[in-house]
Amino acid sequence: MSRASDVRIGLLGLGTVGAGVAKVLQSRREMLEERAGARLTLAAVADTDLTRAREGLDLKSLPLTGDAAHVLADPSIQIVIELVGGLEPARSFISRALAAGKHVVTANKALLAHHGVELYEEARRAGVALGFEAAVAGGIPLIRAVKEGLVANRVLSLAGIVNGTCNYILSKMTDEGLDFSLVLKEAQAHGYAEADPTLDIEGMDSAHKLQILVALAFRTFVDLRHIHTEGISRVTAQDIEYARELGYRIKLLAIAKATAPETAGGPGVEVRVHPTMIPAASPLAAVSGVFNGIFLTGDAVGDLMFYGRGAGQMPTASAVLSDVIEIARRIAHGIPSLALELPSVGPAPLPLTPMEAIRCCYYLRVTAQDRPGVLSKVAGILGENDISIANVIQKGRGVREAVPVVMLTHEARERDMRAALAKIDRLRDVAAATTMIRVEGSPA
Repeated sequence: MSRASDVRIGLLGLGTVGAGVAKVLQSRREMLEERAGARLTLAAVADTDLTRAREGLDLKSLPLTGDAAHVLADPSIQIVIELVGGLEPARSFISRALAAGKHVVTANKALLAHHGVELYEEARRAGVALGFEAAVAGGIPLIRAVKEGLVANRVLSLAGIVNGTCNYILSKMTDEGLDFSLVLKEAQAHGYAEADPTLDIEGMDSAHKLQILVALAFRTFVDLRHIHTEGISRVTAQDIEYARELGYRIKLLAIAKATAPETAGGPGVEVRVHPTMIPAASPLAAVSGVFNGIFLTGDAVGDLMFYGRGAGQMPTASAVLSDVIEIARRIAHGIPSLALELPSVGPAPLPLTPMEAIRCCYYLRVTAQDRPGVLSKVAGILGENDISIANVIQKGRGVREAVPVVMLTHEARERDMRAALAKIDRLRDVAAATTMIRVEGSPA
């Protein structure tokens, strides 16, 4: 094979994913070079810890440095891979690389969710590429599919399980009937959850990924602060069992939908992360354990499902290197980076639909005294707020303490549901705050 040039790569961060990238570059060099049409040289690897052993890597064979500035200042390095994580110093590293005319590949979803708009503009001004396939859904080639494969479509909706930690916990709770706190401890013991799992279990990691997807799928930048975000810490084994009885499963979903003009005075996009009841027969309900799944609908292509490992050393390294090889191919053959390839706002950006204006079905668990007329009072309050009941389950009839009354509603507006819940929880016979979970789809 005739290779057009030598493409030199700098790696910032030799943690789990960085070590995976180095492993693949070493073990599959010939295949990667053949696919890139260029020699691939890992010219420098920067990390603050140069002595800790990395399984499967001979550190002595790597061009290690303890100072990222050596990588960023080297004029021969054309591609910088940022795998440091976090907001700083990663943001500064990427900005310096872009300003120096270097192409950048990152897996840093939090950074892109917080500062992507500025970084995309910096890359655009510098005329270089900024690849981030690994930032969403790990090894699943989702970013490229949305950005390129669906270019002929107007995306109508997407709903995704994009956090493996939460999906593992909910799957375990569903399969074994265990409580959240017990499964969280087990997930931490297995390494599926961090010692501080807040970012995952409170939905923020999913919101980061959703913000990136919305920018690509809907050509609209949504401020991370404006994405309605709820986690799974309040989901109980009791609610999971009631969901099963009703024909549903509970998943943490990242949801974005193009909304019709009548929803909130004009066309827009609703963007939200929260526990969601979905039909047990739906494809997303079958996504279990640490796997990710994204269901997307385009106006031309119809329904698509993406499924695979959303994290882990080798799946994420696979996604990082897909960007690296694409950029190396362009460098080797003199193909310039195009500003059009970076996320941007479309000619008709979609405003964010307020959470209060969204419409969906709802699951309610009211803890009430088993007295005549209580259910009719609850139903009356719902009716006053334009909410109709589709299904009711009442357990523990005849016992003296408060009992759960479970209801599924027909589609209603969020604002109306919040108003109704405030009134229901003030009823004398209601013993605890009502549990509410949003529902997507019908089990039938």
